Amino acid sequence: MPLSEVDTPALLIDLDAFERNLTRMADLVRAAGVRLRAHAKTHKSPDIARKQLALGAVGVCCQKVSEAEVMVAGGIGDVLVSNEVAGPRKLERLAALARQARLLVCTDDLTNIDALAAAAARFAVRLEVLVEIDVGGNRCGVLPGAAAVDLARAIAARPGLRFAGLQAYHGRAQHIRGHGERKAEIDKAIAATRATVAALNAVGLACDIVGGAGTGSFEMEAASGVYNELQAGSYVFMDADYARVLAADGAPISTFEHALFVRAGVMSRPAEGRVVLDAGLKALAFDSGMPAVHGLAGVSYGRPSDEHGVLDMAGANAPLGLGDTVLLIPGHCDPTVNLHDWFVGVRGLGRAEAFVECVWPVSARGALF
Repeated sequence: MPLSEVDTPALLIDLDAFERNLTRMADLVRAAGVRLRAHAKTHKSPDIARKQLALGAVGVCCQKVSEAEVMVAGGIGDVLVSNEVAGPRKLERLAALARQARLLVCTDDLTNIDALAAAAARFAVRLEVLVEIDVGGNRCGVLPGAAAVDLARAIAARPGLRFAGLQAYHGRAQHIRGHGERKAEIDKAIAATRATVAALNAVGLACDIVGGAGTGSFEMEAASGVYNELQAGSYVFMDADYARVLAADGAPISTFEHALFVRAGVMSRPAEGRVVLDAGLKALAFDSGMPAVHGLAGVSYGRPSDEHGVLDMAGANAPLGLGDTVLLIPGHCDPTVNLHDWFVGVRGLGRAEAFVECVWPVSARGALF
């Protein structure tokens, strides 16, 4: 069907830009001699995950057991829950899933290691476990060095568990605007990770996986000689917030293209210079700021409410009429995706003959547990 017949609001993928993003990351990872374990929390879609694997990704990351269940059901055979999993029900589901696919999980607590071992024994599986270290994000993770070694030894000593390496992700650094400041943070993370790997090696524990990195810093970790698995996710879509992150030359990062849009329709023109769209809080995430208005110079989006968003048209070159549509670049792609049931894959976006090529369900929408 032609794009003009797609009702609004709709979550669109520009397939041409999306495919270039996938290929670009695959080429960069291959050239760096590291592995890509793409983060599926961005897209929540086995359809997209399979495309990433087809281009060389070794597996995917998920943040929740329920996300991992959706990925495995969709044919993904190698999944890291790049997060801690606590509570008997979640641990049982994690262990049960390990009967169907390779399952890895993170930990930062000795009590949790005992619970993981008990769940593995109950389901007669072996869980591969990474020790998460805090490399600057001040979220989950034990201190690098001796504390991590103690946990790794505990994992290696438990039947049903295998010590698989380190999780060393610095999420906060991904969105630091200045390249120099961002690099300084990642350099500290790399140094802490390198020291922890050396401490593990000194007691005879090897790290098959040293994982981390995101879209804002992956080239730094890839060049470190320490990290061997990158966990970037947003690169497939890019969002308005990542467009504010700067490269070494001071320009916005241009490695990847915007490929995710919310197509919104004009529902009201109540006053001169003000247009109201049918996409608000229930269609877009606002934790990283307002969406950018694609292709309309001088127009800005603001004042979102449940079902409305207001365009300031004061600087616009052309008016918008009832039923006209605009493309919005989400401020944060991951939670925006979680608000929608479907991706509408469009070929030739930006041209008059643009058409819908595919529709993919957001299969892990609401997979929060």
